[in-house]
Amino acid sequence: MQLSYNGLQDRAAWEAAGVKLPGHDWKAMCAETEERPVWVHFGAGNIFRIFIAGLMQKLLDAGEAKAGIVAVETFDSEVVEKIYVPHDSMTLAVSLLADGGIDKSVVASVAKGVVVRDPADWEALKAIFRKPSLQMLSFTITEKGYALRDMKGELSPIAKGDIEAGPAHPVHAMGVVAALLLERYNAGATPIAVVSMDNCSHNGEKLRAGVTEIARAWHKKGFVTADFIAWLEDEAKVSFPWSMIDKITPRPAEAVQKQLTALGIEDMAPIVTEKHTYIAPFVNAEAPQYLVIEDRFPNGRPPLEKAGVYMTDRDTVNKTERMKVTTCLNPLHTALAVYGCLLGYEKICDEMRDGELVKLIMRIGYDEGLPVVTDPGILSPKAFIDEVVERRFPNPFMPDTPQRIACDTSQKVPIRFGETIKSYMADPQRNAADLNCIPLAIAGWLRYLLGVDDGGNAMPVSPDPMLPTLQAALEGVKLGDPDSVDGKLDAILSNPNLFGVSLIDAGLGGKVTGYLKELLAGPGAVRATLKKYLD
Repeated sequence: MQLSYNGLQDRAAWEAAGVKLPGHDWKAMCAETEERPVWVHFGAGNIFRIFIAGLMQKLLDAGEAKAGIVAVETFDSEVVEKIYVPHDSMTLAVSLLADGGIDKSVVASVAKGVVVRDPADWEALKAIFRKPSLQMLSFTITEKGYALRDMKGELSPIAKGDIEAGPAHPVHAMGVVAALLLERYNAGATPIAVVSMDNCSHNGEKLRAGVTEIARAWHKKGFVTADFIAWLEDEAKVSFPWSMIDKITPRPAEAVQKQLTALGIEDMAPIVTEKHTYIAPFVNAEAPQYLVIEDRFPNGRPPLEKAGVYMTDRDTVNKTERMKVTTCLNPLHTALAVYGCLLGYEKICDEMRDGELVKLIMRIGYDEGLPVVTDPGILSPKAFIDEVVERRFPNPFMPDTPQRIACDTSQKVPIRFGETIKSYMADPQRNAADLNCIPLAIAGWLRYLLGVDDGGNAMPVSPDPMLPTLQAALEGVKLGDPDSVDGKLDAILSNPNLFGVSLIDAGLGGKVTGYLKELLAGPGAVRATLKKYLD
């Protein structure tokens, strides 16, 4: 039982192992994709393979589509060479259920994987972009994949190299996209949608900014015409829809590999590439998934709504993303992360058996967030939190760690907590000073920054660009000496860059300071403080 076109011919063996097989003709799909490509996707990693490719699988199986997806890898060629090629670009998709079970299916909607830096693949990609049938280009390359500049605002060496060299052989993903769109423009300028599906706010705006900055720089150097720039910036011709995506997709789990091997499925072992990509022929992920896309596709699109995608307007996309990030998921994750580290937890799912921590996130979500949540209308905010608290976070199969979630917290706090605080401040019927659990979460983060757990032992602090600055500001604050915070917090708590608003102006400075002092009373004070305010 090998994951490949030939290996799937013994359907009875796969079905006996509980694996759902494709319901479409794979060879016909590949031929149609070659002749009339519809969809190219950048970022050949796990969330694409199980979620995005899974959407097209549903359409193919239902007869709603004929062509599949061409997957493009811009970063790690080994992903295509060692995972896509040996398995005919198929994926064994494993849904990790909250009851400990798994659902298994073969996703065979990807016609082929290509590598931008391979000369033959680059020519093949340019040929695809010349075809009028191509409707959409999508992305899961992570937010940093769009960035052309560093934290100082200076162009990265790769971006600078692409600008200087022109569109012939770009390296940065934004340069690659600009060059491919130039190819399309020169072949007749057929419209196309360029769709970010990455998990970041206003993702379409970030993608558009990166592509157009490269193109404008090429125009200044004489590589492209003003007419190309005008076409690229006309969203009736080249649209950049916004989207909201949500699906937790951890790296391949050893326990899942063992189950698949025990069923007789061969060659399921993960690999680690030279670029430290951890990937396997299978992908494991939680079952819940959400994708909301702004419906602006000037050359048409696959009927994604028939695969469960919410197709809507930009305002609704923005509201849905805001609902998730400011109320229903992300703030709960951050609260669990900082307190989980302090209390010695190594898995988010284990924290969901801790009575105080569950009460903390429920009060942040239901009691403090929901009253001011932005309701998108297409998803119920309460039902979303219900699923997060009851099914998603407690899932024993999800090996997510508080230490990972705690990374870059300074970059997350302004949105995850600050937006709710601002909503209270803007509402004449509410008072931000009445909030209790959000300031308790913020105090927990400040306590976490000291690098000392609740037992008084040294504890690693996850990477964060503001870590040196914040730890310097907290220098001298000690466990067992609550008064050591005196005079140390005003500059932090009044900083709107950290919290989206001055916590002192919001009337929360004293509350955060008071909580932090209690958390610093001595070993065991974190647990005692949680009990005091949550029991």
